[in-house]
Amino acid sequence: MIGKLKGTVDEIAEDHVLIDVHGVGYVAFCGARTLRNLPPLGEAAVLFIETFLREDMLRLYGFSSEVERGWFRLLQSVQGVGAKVALGVLGTLTTAELANAVALQDKAMVARAPGVGPKVAARIVAELKDKIPALSGGIDLPAGALAEPVRGGASLPVADAISALANLGYSREQAAGAVAAAVKEAGEDAASTTLIRLALKALSR
Repeated sequence: MIGKLKGTVDEIAEDHVLIDVHGVGYVAFCGARTLRNLPPLGEAAVLFIETFLREDMLRLYGFSSEVERGWFRLLQSVQGVGAKVALGVLGTLTTAELANAVALQDKAMVARAPGVGPKVAARIVAELKDKIPALSGGIDLPAGALAEPVRGGASLPVADAISALANLGYSREQAAGAVAAAVKEAGEDAASTTLIRLALKALSR
């Protein structure tokens, strides 16, 4: 089982990259975003790998981060989503954008990906809403966000927004700070969906 490759970029094609690791070339299939972010030919690169091994096939899929690889695995737990569609989603949306779409149940955002129709997009946002708490780490709050705690007793929209962010894997401190910043921007009467959208936007910066 190959979990990570560290070598030099030997070739970049439309759907894969060839990584030279001490003279051995490994072909890793990647999404469009990962391929665009690779360094130039001859330079060092690191890819996190998902290995698919079947009786008639051995295929490596490459990702720029462990979070991206985690989303690749999770997307394929949805009926009708295979490796090709999962790569298409990750090539169209960043992991932060995908988390936002799932949290807000924005199937139109997911449907932008090639090969994803309205029905599949609806299944993705519905089935993954409660399955992604481990995939939202590694995103820092903007400077000063935690310095603005929610004052007084939390309103129902604020509590709902904090709970939604916590379900996505953010700590209660991160969630509260981001929602506080959202309240400051949108006002105390803002709906929970507005607060979630603004908070996720702040968390993805």
